Amino acid sequence: MWHSAGASAFPAPMTKLLAAASLLLAMTAALARDDTADPWLWLEEVQAERALDWVRERNAETRSRIEAWPAFAATRARVREILDASDRIPTVVRRGDHLYNLWQDAANPRGLWRRTTLAEYRKADPAWQVLLDLDALGRAEGENWTWGGAVCYGPEDRRCLLMLSRGGADAVVVREFDTVRRAFVEGGFALPEAKTDVQWADADTVYVGTDFGPGSLTDAGYPRVIKRWRRGRPLAEAETVFEARTSDVIAGVGVDRTPGFERTVFSRAPDFFGSELWLLRGDALVPLPKPADAQLDFWYERVLLALRSDWTQEGRTWPKGSLLVADANDYLAGRARWTALFTPTASRSLAGHATTRHAVLLEVLDDVAGRLVERRFDGTRWLSREVATPFPGTLHVQALHDPLVADDPLAEAYLFGYTDFLTPDTLALARTGSDVREPLKARRAWFEAAGMRVEQRFATSKDGTRVPYFVVWPAGAKADADQPALLYGYGGFESAEQPWYSGAWGQAWMARGGVLAVANIRGGGEYGPGWHQAALKRNRQRAFDDFIAVAEDLVARRITRPARLGIMGGSNGGLLVGAVMLQRPELFGAVVCQVPLLDMKRYHRLLAGASWMSEYGDPDDPGDWAAIAAYSPYQNVPPRDAKLPPVLFTTSTRDDRVHPGHARKMAARLKETGHAAWLYENIEGGHGGAADNAQRADMLALEFGFLWQQLGDAAPEPPHTEHQAPAPAAGHR
Repeated sequence: MWHSAGASAFPAPMTKLLAAASLLLAMTAALARDDTADPWLWLEEVQAERALDWVRERNAETRSRIEAWPAFAATRARVREILDASDRIPTVVRRGDHLYNLWQDAANPRGLWRRTTLAEYRKADPAWQVLLDLDALGRAEGENWTWGGAVCYGPEDRRCLLMLSRGGADAVVVREFDTVRRAFVEGGFALPEAKTDVQWADADTVYVGTDFGPGSLTDAGYPRVIKRWRRGRPLAEAETVFEARTSDVIAGVGVDRTPGFERTVFSRAPDFFGSELWLLRGDALVPLPKPADAQLDFWYERVLLALRSDWTQEGRTWPKGSLLVADANDYLAGRARWTALFTPTASRSLAGHATTRHAVLLEVLDDVAGRLVERRFDGTRWLSREVATPFPGTLHVQALHDPLVADDPLAEAYLFGYTDFLTPDTLALARTGSDVREPLKARRAWFEAAGMRVEQRFATSKDGTRVPYFVVWPAGAKADADQPALLYGYGGFESAEQPWYSGAWGQAWMARGGVLAVANIRGGGEYGPGWHQAALKRNRQRAFDDFIAVAEDLVARRITRPARLGIMGGSNGGLLVGAVMLQRPELFGAVVCQVPLLDMKRYHRLLAGASWMSEYGDPDDPGDWAAIAAYSPYQNVPPRDAKLPPVLFTTSTRDDRVHPGHARKMAARLKETGHAAWLYENIEGGHGGAADNAQRADMLALEFGFLWQQLGDAAPEPPHTEHQAPAPAAGHR
């Protein structure tokens, strides 16, 4: 935006120009606030019968067209088989003596909440204790319950606050559950449907952030008020202990009950990445100083600080992306002496970290491939050890330590996972201080990877930035510009697109002869906070430029050609593909746009949209809107005579995070201007688009069926390969 000491600082012609520019920006802002010109605004009425009738008609059109693909039924059945397979690795959470898991399969589409011991989990066929059958519960109560999570009171973990979602929405119903009796607690804690945060304070007290009535939510629709609620008392009598501002994203509370280190911390988030913290001492709230966008966590006698901006302390500047540690008592006394556990380089960034009792495990990205580094204090200094792991691929570590367990035998244990595009997921049990890992689980290979290969390449974006991307070649593919190719991207919220293994994608795409490319564009977290921040707000176009550069590189290297190049992205990635298909329509042959943001003039007024203004900017700010208006897909649909690639929009009626109106209205606007657009809206599923494996298989078959119809004939049905998972690959790209 323009700013100066006064108009007299400019010559007269410039003053007139500035006045004209200011008037134009003011008019633009006024138009941004005027919704009367939008003939499809009524499609934002999610449950209105008129809107739902329109959705049903679009769904029928879409199904009629895509189900005509000869391989549709077989693909859907095969994907469902993969998603329901019994050899999937159960994702677990350790609480006390048990590992907890939510399991979905053909017999239990909504899932079984269950638990087992580590000794059983080691077995090929563990014995699980089923705590709650969500399908049976839904039938008994006439509800479409899906799992929303559990907050348990340790170390016994007998009492848990279960979060149940109707159809996969973010809003949940909270009910107290007894894991010994395996039943809900009569007269226990219970909360109606809302976007709720709840934490145990003690066995008979919880902290609650929920919809308490008018004024209790932020503009983004999340809890603004935290109350302390005692067992046996009405919620209306709960005492308010913390309040955020209406303009904030959310108010939160974290309770650490580690013996000897008990701490309760309240927080307000002014924006998506910023936060202010207060430590509860008695009845007083003590501010915890930190950089506004840094993440601070207590860890026993220490405090960890993850930086998203450069930070100068006592004459030393720590670069953004660093992880620092200090003594907690010194920090609280205002005399912290910080030590870096990680500092980024041009190619290395921190993807995440986990803590055991005595060590910090660093998940490091090295040009988007994972490495693992262990940091441990020996009494005088912090030692560093790079753990021997497979490379390149994606690593994941999960500490098993439960600080509420006395003399915890798993204090230094962690789960180690590995995968890449051609290697099915494996899981091992590891301990700090050693490279030895005990294999626990391995998925079978669901497609024949022999002859396939993975490459990492780099494209040059419009401003000269070097942008990495992965290419997964099907067997026998050549650079002859005739391969059907799918380019996937996200590029937002500091989320990195690392290699993954998907039997479903392998069967539906790569094994049929499709090339898969995954773009690591700015806006993501592949190279740390700076990579993300380079494409924020008024610089959002850089993410689109990066994605376009990767697409151009695929064509220039003769990996594919525009008529056979499809693009796919979801949520923020839906905005990405929606924008680039309008900016460079001649470059793409098909678009799959999943649960997208598309009307960027109104995104901040719809559901959780206000919480993302730190990512995209404020459409009501003239300067921000000038940048947003240039790419907002809904406002940039070209006239009838322009040629666009055909596009499939997918969304969910129960998505209460990204409003389904984005996809509905964009499909309507494209269709009214004569462009090839289809919509499929699943009635359930929340922001994930599907509530169970049957819905996930159906949605994936629709998406890949659409791509094959638009980009060319697929290879015949691939063989039903069910190999044992190969050993993780080693070596370098």
